Amino acid sequence: MREITVAHSPDADDAFMFWALSTERVTVPGVRFVHVLKDIESLNRDAFKKTYDVTAVSIHGYAYLHRDYALLTAGGSIGDRYGPRVVATRPTTREGLRGRRVAHPGELTTAYLALKLWQPDCTPVAMDFGAVGDAVKRGDVDAGVIIHEGQLTYGDEGFTLVQDLGEWWHADVGLKLPLGANAIRRDLGQPLLGQVATALKRTIEAGLEHRQEALTHALRYGRGLDRARADAFVGMYVNAETVEMSPETRRSAQLLLDRGHAAGVIPERVALEFVACA
Repeated sequence: MREITVAHSPDADDAFMFWALSTERVTVPGVRFVHVLKDIESLNRDAFKKTYDVTAVSIHGYAYLHRDYALLTAGGSIGDRYGPRVVATRPTTREGLRGRRVAHPGELTTAYLALKLWQPDCTPVAMDFGAVGDAVKRGDVDAGVIIHEGQLTYGDEGFTLVQDLGEWWHADVGLKLPLGANAIRRDLGQPLLGQVATALKRTIEAGLEHRQEALTHALRYGRGLDRARADAFVGMYVNAETVEMSPETRRSAQLLLDRGHAAGVIPERVALEFVACA
Protein backbone atom coordinates (compact mmCIF):
# COMPACT_ATOMS: atom_id res chain seq x y z
CA MET A 1 0.00 0.00 0.00
CA ARG A 2 1.50 3.34 -1.07
CA GLU A 3 1.17 6.09 1.55
CA ILE A 4 0.48 9.59 0.25
CA THR A 5 0.65 12.51 2.66
CA VAL A 6 -1.94 15.23 2.11
CA ALA A 7 -1.31 18.45 4.04
CA HIS A 8 -3.83 21.24 4.41
CA SER A 9 -5.01 23.93 6.80
CA PRO A 10 -7.20 23.10 9.83
CA ASP A 11 -10.01 25.29 8.51
CA ALA A 12 -13.66 24.68 7.77
CA ASP A 13 -13.26 25.03 4.01
CA ASP A 14 -10.35 22.57 3.79
CA ALA A 15 -12.10 20.14 6.13
CA PHE A 16 -15.16 20.29 3.89
CA MET A 17 -13.02 19.83 0.81
CA PHE A 18 -11.22 16.75 2.15
CA TRP A 19 -14.18 15.17 3.97
CA ALA A 20 -14.73 12.40 1.43
CA LEU A 21 -11.03 11.60 1.19
CA SER A 22 -10.51 11.52 4.96
CA THR A 23 -13.56 9.27 5.46
CA GLU A 24 -12.55 7.05 2.52
CA ARG A 25 -15.65 7.87 0.52
CA VAL A 26 -13.09 8.54 -2.21
CA THR A 27 -10.20 6.13 -2.62
CA VAL A 28 -7.38 5.23 -4.99
CA PRO A 29 -6.55 1.50 -5.30
CA GLY A 30 -3.25 0.72 -3.61
CA VAL A 31 -3.00 4.15 -1.97
CA ARG A 32 -3.59 5.22 1.63
CA PHE A 33 -3.96 8.96 2.24
CA VAL A 34 -2.53 10.38 5.47
CA HIS A 35 -3.76 13.86 6.38
CA VAL A 36 -1.58 16.49 8.08
CA LEU A 37 -3.07 19.74 9.41
CA LYS A 38 -0.97 22.91 9.66
CA ASP A 39 -1.38 26.63 9.03
CA ILE A 40 -0.70 27.77 5.48
CA GLU A 41 2.57 29.60 6.18
CA SER A 42 3.99 26.47 7.84
CA LEU A 43 2.88 24.40 4.85
CA ASN A 44 4.53 26.84 2.46
CA ARG A 45 7.81 26.49 4.35
CA ASP A 46 7.54 22.71 4.76
CA ALA A 47 7.23 22.45 0.97
CA PHE A 48 10.77 23.80 0.60
CA LYS A 49 11.86 20.44 2.08
CA LYS A 50 9.36 18.47 -0.03
CA THR A 51 7.87 17.26 3.27
CA TYR A 52 4.47 16.24 1.90
CA ASP A 53 3.35 14.57 -1.31
CA VAL A 54 0.32 16.82 -1.72
CA THR A 55 0.10 20.12 0.10
CA ALA A 56 -1.96 23.26 0.18
CA VAL A 57 0.22 26.21 -0.80
CA SER A 58 -0.31 29.88 -1.31
CA ILE A 59 -0.21 31.02 -4.91
CA HIS A 60 2.56 33.35 -3.78
CA GLY A 61 4.38 30.51 -2.01
CA TYR A 62 4.28 28.39 -5.15
CA ALA A 63 6.63 30.87 -6.84
CA TYR A 64 9.43 29.42 -4.68
CA LEU A 65 8.37 25.77 -4.99
CA HIS A 66 7.71 25.29 -8.69
CA ARG A 67 10.80 23.18 -9.35
CA ASP A 68 9.61 20.43 -7.01
CA TYR A 69 5.83 20.78 -7.21
CA ALA A 70 3.17 21.21 -9.88
CA LEU A 71 -0.30 22.59 -9.18
CA LEU A 72 -3.57 20.68 -9.24
CA THR A 73 -6.53 22.25 -10.96
CA ALA A 74 -8.76 21.06 -8.09
CA GLY A 75 -8.66 22.46 -4.59
CA GLY A 76 -7.97 26.11 -5.24
CA SER A 77 -9.11 28.87 -2.88
CA ILE A 78 -10.39 31.67 -5.10
CA GLY A 79 -11.81 35.01 -4.03
CA ASP A 80 -14.61 36.21 -6.29
CA ARG A 81 -14.51 39.91 -5.36
CA TYR A 82 -13.49 38.99 -1.81
CA GLY A 83 -10.32 37.86 -0.14
CA PRO A 84 -7.96 38.85 2.69
CA ARG A 85 -9.17 41.99 4.37
CA VAL A 86 -7.11 44.88 5.66
CA VAL A 87 -8.70 46.04 8.91
CA ALA A 88 -7.99 48.65 11.57
CA THR A 89 -9.57 49.93 14.76
CA ARG A 90 -10.41 53.28 13.17
CA PRO A 91 -11.04 54.47 9.62
CA THR A 92 -8.01 54.92 7.40
CA THR A 93 -7.05 54.60 3.73
CA ARG A 94 -4.37 53.07 1.53
CA GLU A 95 -2.48 56.37 1.62
CA GLY A 96 -3.01 56.52 5.35
CA LEU A 97 -1.07 53.26 5.71
CA ARG A 98 1.98 54.52 3.85
CA GLY A 99 4.92 53.93 6.19
CA ARG A 100 2.61 52.35 8.79
CA ARG A 101 3.00 48.93 10.39
CA VAL A 102 0.60 46.34 8.94
CA ALA A 103 0.40 42.82 10.36
CA HIS A 104 0.08 39.93 7.92
CA PRO A 105 0.02 36.11 8.16
CA GLY A 106 3.42 35.33 6.61
CA GLU A 107 5.76 36.42 3.84
CA LEU A 108 4.90 33.48 1.58
CA THR A 109 1.15 33.96 1.78
CA THR A 110 -0.86 35.50 -1.02
CA ALA A 111 -2.27 37.88 1.57
CA TYR A 112 1.23 39.34 1.96
CA LEU A 113 1.78 39.58 -1.79
CA ALA A 114 -1.57 41.30 -2.32
CA LEU A 115 -0.82 43.70 0.54
CA LYS A 116 2.53 44.66 -1.02
CA LEU A 117 0.94 45.20 -4.42
CA TRP A 118 -1.89 47.24 -2.89
CA GLN A 119 0.32 49.39 -0.63
CA PRO A 120 4.01 48.78 -1.34
CA ASP A 121 5.10 51.50 1.06
CA CYS A 122 3.63 50.06 4.26
CA THR A 123 5.86 48.38 6.84
CA PRO A 124 4.77 44.72 6.88
CA VAL A 125 4.95 42.77 10.14
CA ALA A 126 4.73 38.98 9.88
CA MET A 127 3.00 36.92 12.57
CA ASP A 128 0.77 33.88 13.02
CA PHE A 129 -2.58 34.53 11.32
CA GLY A 130 -4.40 34.03 14.62
CA ALA A 131 -2.40 36.81 16.29
CA VAL A 132 -3.14 39.53 13.75
CA GLY A 133 -6.40 40.76 15.25
CA ASP A 134 -5.05 41.05 18.79
CA ALA A 135 -1.98 42.92 17.55
CA VAL A 136 -4.25 45.47 15.87
CA LYS A 137 -6.39 45.81 19.00
CA ARG A 138 -3.34 46.39 21.21
CA GLY A 139 -1.99 49.00 18.85
CA ASP A 140 1.18 47.04 18.15
CA VAL A 141 0.42 47.63 14.47
CA ASP A 142 -1.67 50.20 12.67
CA ALA A 143 -3.66 47.65 10.64
CA GLY A 144 -3.74 43.95 9.89
CA VAL A 145 -4.56 41.55 7.06
CA ILE A 146 -7.27 39.14 8.22
CA ILE A 147 -7.70 35.73 6.57
CA HIS A 148 -9.83 32.61 7.12
CA GLU A 149 -12.93 33.01 9.31
CA GLY A 150 -11.89 36.51 10.31
CA GLN A 151 -13.08 37.66 6.91
CA LEU A 152 -16.63 37.10 8.21
CA THR A 153 -16.21 38.02 11.88
CA TYR A 154 -13.97 41.12 11.84
CA GLY A 155 -16.97 43.42 12.32
CA ASP A 156 -18.03 41.55 15.45
CA GLU A 157 -14.59 42.27 16.90
CA GLY A 158 -14.93 45.99 16.35
CA PHE A 159 -12.66 46.35 13.34
CA THR A 160 -13.18 48.78 10.48
CA LEU A 161 -12.63 47.51 6.96
CA VAL A 162 -9.89 49.41 5.14
CA GLN A 163 -9.78 47.27 2.00
CA ASP A 164 -10.96 43.90 0.81
CA LEU A 165 -7.97 42.82 -1.29
CA GLY A 166 -10.10 40.52 -3.44
CA GLU A 167 -12.36 43.44 -4.31
CA TRP A 168 -9.31 45.60 -5.06
CA TRP A 169 -7.83 42.95 -7.37
CA HIS A 170 -11.12 42.58 -9.25
CA ALA A 171 -11.46 46.35 -9.65
CA ASP A 172 -7.87 46.56 -10.88
CA VAL A 173 -7.71 43.63 -13.33
CA GLY A 174 -11.30 42.38 -13.63
CA LEU A 175 -10.46 38.87 -12.42
CA LYS A 176 -10.96 36.69 -9.35
CA LEU A 177 -8.14 36.61 -6.80
CA PRO A 178 -6.47 33.16 -6.59
CA LEU A 179 -5.25 32.75 -3.02
CA GLY A 180 -4.16 29.13 -2.73
CA ALA A 181 -4.04 25.80 -4.48
CA ASN A 182 -3.07 22.19 -3.94
CA ALA A 183 0.42 21.29 -5.12
CA ILE A 184 1.77 17.80 -5.81
CA ARG A 185 5.34 16.57 -5.89
CA ARG A 186 6.55 16.13 -9.43
CA ASP A 187 8.66 13.09 -8.53
CA LEU A 188 5.58 10.98 -7.80
CA GLY A 189 5.52 10.33 -11.52
CA GLN A 190 2.78 9.02 -13.75
CA PRO A 191 0.29 7.44 -13.42
CA LEU A 192 0.16 8.38 -9.72
CA LEU A 193 0.12 12.13 -10.42
CA GLY A 194 -3.02 11.78 -12.52
CA GLN A 195 -4.69 9.37 -10.09
CA VAL A 196 -4.17 11.66 -7.12
CA ALA A 197 -5.33 14.67 -9.13
CA THR A 198 -8.54 12.81 -9.96
CA ALA A 199 -9.07 11.80 -6.31
CA LEU A 200 -8.69 15.40 -5.19
CA LYS A 201 -11.30 16.53 -7.69
CA ARG A 202 -13.67 13.74 -6.68
CA THR A 203 -13.44 14.53 -2.95
CA ILE A 204 -14.49 18.14 -3.59
CA GLU A 205 -17.37 17.03 -5.82
CA ALA A 206 -18.49 14.57 -3.13
CA GLY A 207 -18.53 17.29 -0.48
CA LEU A 208 -20.67 19.53 -2.66
CA GLU A 209 -23.02 16.63 -3.46
CA HIS A 210 -23.38 15.75 0.27
CA ARG A 211 -23.15 19.29 1.57
CA GLN A 212 -24.83 18.90 4.95
CA GLU A 213 -22.85 15.81 5.95
CA ALA A 214 -19.58 17.41 4.84
CA LEU A 215 -20.53 20.65 6.60
CA THR A 216 -21.12 18.82 9.88
CA HIS A 217 -17.59 17.45 9.58
CA ALA A 218 -16.22 20.90 8.70
CA LEU A 219 -17.80 22.51 11.79
CA ARG A 220 -15.16 20.78 13.93
CA TYR A 221 -12.65 23.16 12.37
CA GLY A 222 -14.81 26.28 12.26
CA ARG A 223 -13.09 28.09 15.15
CA GLY A 224 -16.29 29.38 16.67
CA LEU A 225 -18.39 29.77 13.53
CA ASP A 226 -22.01 28.73 13.85
CA ARG A 227 -23.45 26.48 11.15
CA ALA A 228 -24.84 29.34 9.07
CA ARG A 229 -21.55 31.23 9.01
CA ALA A 230 -19.56 28.04 8.43
CA ASP A 231 -21.82 27.30 5.47
CA ALA A 232 -21.24 30.82 4.13
CA PHE A 233 -17.48 30.50 4.58
CA VAL A 234 -17.40 27.12 2.86
CA GLY A 235 -19.44 28.59 0.02
CA MET A 236 -16.85 31.32 -0.41
CA TYR A 237 -13.98 28.90 -0.91
CA VAL A 238 -15.46 25.57 -2.04
CA ASN A 239 -17.33 26.01 -5.29
CA ALA A 240 -17.06 25.44 -9.03
CA GLU A 241 -13.63 27.11 -9.13
CA THR A 242 -12.48 24.68 -6.44
CA VAL A 243 -13.60 21.69 -8.47
CA GLU A 244 -11.76 22.94 -11.55
CA MET A 245 -9.83 26.20 -11.72
CA SER A 246 -11.04 28.09 -14.77
CA PRO A 247 -8.68 29.28 -17.51
CA GLU A 248 -9.45 32.88 -16.51
CA THR A 249 -8.45 32.24 -12.91
CA ARG A 250 -5.28 30.46 -13.99
CA ARG A 251 -4.50 33.56 -16.02
CA SER A 252 -5.19 35.68 -12.95
CA ALA A 253 -2.78 33.56 -10.89
CA GLN A 254 -0.08 34.01 -13.52
CA LEU A 255 -0.73 37.75 -13.62
CA LEU A 256 -0.52 37.96 -9.83
CA LEU A 257 2.90 36.31 -9.81
CA ASP A 258 4.09 38.37 -12.78
CA ARG A 259 3.11 41.56 -10.97
CA GLY A 260 4.84 40.31 -7.84
CA HIS A 261 8.01 39.79 -9.85
CA ALA A 262 7.74 43.20 -11.52
CA ALA A 263 7.31 44.79 -8.07
CA GLY A 264 10.42 43.06 -6.74
CA VAL A 265 8.53 40.91 -4.25
CA ILE A 266 9.20 37.67 -6.18
CA PRO A 267 12.81 37.19 -7.35
CA GLU A 268 12.12 35.37 -10.64
CA ARG A 269 9.33 34.97 -13.14
CA VAL A 270 7.53 31.65 -12.67
CA ALA A 271 5.31 29.92 -15.21
CA LEU A 272 2.46 28.03 -13.56
CA GLU A 273 2.12 24.34 -14.46
CA PHE A 274 -0.91 22.17 -13.75
CA VAL A 275 -1.38 18.40 -13.54
CA ALA A 276 -4.27 16.92 -15.46
CA CYS A 277 -6.60 14.33 -13.95
CA ALA A 278 -6.11 10.71 -15.02
